[in-house]
Amino acid sequence: MYISDTHLKSFLADAGLVSAKDFDTAEVEAKQTGQSVGDILKAKSAIGEDELRRTYAYILGIPFVSLVGTTIQYDVLSLLPEPVARRNNIIAYNHRGEELEVAMLDTDDLAAIDFIKKKTHLKVLPRLTDVASIKAALKQYQQGLKDNLGDVIGRETAALEKTALGEGKETDLKEIAEGTPTVRIVDTLIRHANAQNASDIHIEPLEQALLIRYRIDGILHDAMELPKHAAAAITARIKVLANMRLDEHRLPQDGRFGAESGGEKISFRVSILPTYYGEKIVMRLLRDSISGFTLESIGFHGVGLERMHEAMRKTTGMILSCGPTGAGKSTTLYTLLDIVNTPDVNISTIEDPIEYQMPRINQTQVRPDIGFTFANGLRSLVRQDPDIVMVGEIRDKETASLAVNAALTGHLVLSTLHTNSAAGAVARLLDMGIEPFLLVSTLRVIIGQRLVRKLAPDKEKYELSRDEQAQLEHVVDQGVVLKALKDEKALPPEATWKNMSFFKPKENGKTPSGYSGRVGIYEVLPVTSTIKELVMKNDTGDAIEHQARSEGMLTMSEDGIFKSVQGVTTIEEVLRVITE
Repeated sequence: MYISDTHLKSFLADAGLVSAKDFDTAEVEAKQTGQSVGDILKAKSAIGEDELRRTYAYILGIPFVSLVGTTIQYDVLSLLPEPVARRNNIIAYNHRGEELEVAMLDTDDLAAIDFIKKKTHLKVLPRLTDVASIKAALKQYQQGLKDNLGDVIGRETAALEKTALGEGKETDLKEIAEGTPTVRIVDTLIRHANAQNASDIHIEPLEQALLIRYRIDGILHDAMELPKHAAAAITARIKVLANMRLDEHRLPQDGRFGAESGGEKISFRVSILPTYYGEKIVMRLLRDSISGFTLESIGFHGVGLERMHEAMRKTTGMILSCGPTGAGKSTTLYTLLDIVNTPDVNISTIEDPIEYQMPRINQTQVRPDIGFTFANGLRSLVRQDPDIVMVGEIRDKETASLAVNAALTGHLVLSTLHTNSAAGAVARLLDMGIEPFLLVSTLRVIIGQRLVRKLAPDKEKYELSRDEQAQLEHVVDQGVVLKALKDEKALPPEATWKNMSFFKPKENGKTPSGYSGRVGIYEVLPVTSTIKELVMKNDTGDAIEHQARSEGMLTMSEDGIFKSVQGVTTIEEVLRVITE
């Protein structure tokens, strides 16, 4: 929104919003820095952001609307998917005939306006609004989806109740599963979960109700409760989507299906488990594309990042990612595959399951039910002339031996292990029966990792008390963290631990928990000559970790505190995942 400084000064002075002295000072700074006068006035708190926005609207003759306290009809609000509304700060709030009024923070966002025109085929009338209005309207998405789901269930409850589904005939179950009420219930659940950026949907039968829970940023949240009699229809619908047996209620089943929600393709990995009150369903949401991730974007930095790139430049050997379920190991491996996925290499994977589809990579799904295991698959893969092999998980001695052998015979092998730390991977492989001399010949780098929730941009800065500093000394070596921060120029050379600032979440309408998204905390253990000597002597994991730390490795907890100082996450979040 271009407004000349003369117009802005004239209006602000006439309205008594900013003194002439403050404006002149801001004008001089604007010429020196290249920023706008308005941005400088905001930064100096000479005027509030919303006041400035209203001023712009008045000068430009653009209508200003406030949506605080306004209830927007859900069918109008949902003309824009919630992720689009959040990302671009745009709310569709009024629809008349062929016209759609949208409230925006930036009416010059022509790309967003053009997107809305193409999506709705309506004439878009932009209106300026304030941050409070956007926040209030975004809250209505969740309530609107719940109400919409409630309306669907309310209208169709009687029909589902009369059907009295139980262990009935398969044809009856299929009819109910493909009926409009059930289809709409499941579709709305999926849209609601995707709008909340959930990674998993839990559908849990209780004695008197059906509980819906979402895992968002690694934490489970209750989303809603549905009537118990809706359980059988919803279960049948999901079984149909995932190509499962409708008449099987006593044995666990696994499947997957694809859907589109909010303009993006999503794969759903489905697990159904019989429980006392019925069949529990867990659906993992897998966004189909992972391209574009970089090691930096998922949390690697400094010496650890350099060691990762060094290992990726090798054409043979093994790179292992270690951690419990849900630690982000697959994302790390897929990111590495994306980096090395060039036209001059042949990449093959053996996975369970295939979580993301990647172009130009030959991905194979294991099928233990027909005897196609990781070990069998890996034997076949090495006969396919691969340069790089990814094994989803090393679970047993046979797979471990084959992976090590592949790394010895001219392949770069990527895989995962379920261990609590990077150093623990060596002991685990030795327990599986792998000879120490084979390990030192193949292992390049071992990654230990966890996922922590990221702080939303709106966060609070604070300093630790003496007691809190003393407690933190028992968790990390503060000198090591401070040195890493200074080496990476995240802190000035004169900084000390006593005046270090940390951050805590600040709850608001956009991010109720104060967190948004997740990032990895890592320890990157390179298998150096000294580490190899310890492995050959069958030394303990603690001794290997101690040596790696002396050679510059940050532990996961130290990496977490490093990121806490940067404002990426919080100390509490790091301690939560490290002590789980």
